[in-house]
Amino acid sequence: MKPISQSPTDPEFVQNPYPFYDICRQETALVYWQDYGMKAVFDHDTVAHILKDKRFGREIPTEMRRPIPDRLRAFYDIEAHSMLELEAPRHTRLRGLVLRAFTSRRIAALGPEIEQLSHALIDQFPTDDFDLIPTFANQIPVIIIARLLGVPESMAPELLRWSNDMVMMYQAKRTSADEDRAVQSSREFADFMTGYIKERRNEPADDLITHLIAAEADGQKLSTEELITTCILLLNAGHEATVHTLGNGIKTLLEHGHSATEDSIETCVEEILRFDPPLHMFTRFCYEDITLFDRSFQRGDQVALMLGSTGRDPKVWEDPNTFDPKRPIKKNTAFGGGIHFCVGAPLARLELQKALPILFDRCPNLTLAHPPRYANVYHFHGLESLSVRR
Repeated sequence: MKPISQSPTDPEFVQNPYPFYDICRQETALVYWQDYGMKAVFDHDTVAHILKDKRFGREIPTEMRRPIPDRLRAFYDIEAHSMLELEAPRHTRLRGLVLRAFTSRRIAALGPEIEQLSHALIDQFPTDDFDLIPTFANQIPVIIIARLLGVPESMAPELLRWSNDMVMMYQAKRTSADEDRAVQSSREFADFMTGYIKERRNEPADDLITHLIAAEADGQKLSTEELITTCILLLNAGHEATVHTLGNGIKTLLEHGHSATEDSIETCVEEILRFDPPLHMFTRFCYEDITLFDRSFQRGDQVALMLGSTGRDPKVWEDPNTFDPKRPIKKNTAFGGGIHFCVGAPLARLELQKALPILFDRCPNLTLAHPPRYANVYHFHGLESLSVRR
């Protein structure tokens, strides 16, 4: 296993991590990433396998758990009930209850709302150069998920602030000040959701929170703490992935002289997810000593699964560093896999499939006003701004 060193906050890496991924795949599929202090897997087949292998999981092995500092407890009290961080049997129960409310029918019904919202946002575009992230990419997912949950749209600015603060806990550049902001926003977010869930218990409505309250499996329902965490998870995850994918996708299409059209939008969206995904690393813990594809793992190993690298694997995709919006669809790992496959993936795909063709149809002369730059938010991967002109 070869040790490698690459700072995830290095400016050159932040702007283009893909050459580093190419090198790691060529050297060996399993490396020791010294900057993170963990093993890392870069090839598609191994990552896809581990995502589905129950010998790997999100929960920290018991003997490796450490006390949580009091100053961070508000954040981790929420995380303790997140299905993203749990394994069976609790994960199975939580995910099953969520899927009873988060149905494909309910998601598909949002299509006309996404189209209407996209048009409304475009109607408000300035005539001069403007940033497409806050005016379009940020707005669609947060407003749609707020409507789905039943949270007032007027809360969108607060929801965005809370979400942005909380996800700082997963970023490589995380500082003590970032932690303080995340903790404070965790408290504010939890307080808001506590009050709103109480209101919905007394006054049910046709929204996701009401359906989550009513969802039941084997005589069990979500507790208030589980409801709070689940709503926060859906808001945060539902927002972050779509914002980054919209921004990355529009940037890539404009840079390569393409547009998004309704007749080929499904292949276009999958190519965007393959070529420049919103999340580049997702970790797992190994639960037993095993050998996998001639690579050794020991119980307690934390393994970085490099989702950002798998879509550029030449063993799976021909000419993978070329963006081709009409490339035939193959399954990618942008939304993870296995039991932790992103529950909001169908909604994210629908938002992209509806919003992108409308944007390029309404703004046929859309061009980049300034070279886009990626934000220092690894292991997320998204733009700090996307300055365009119509």
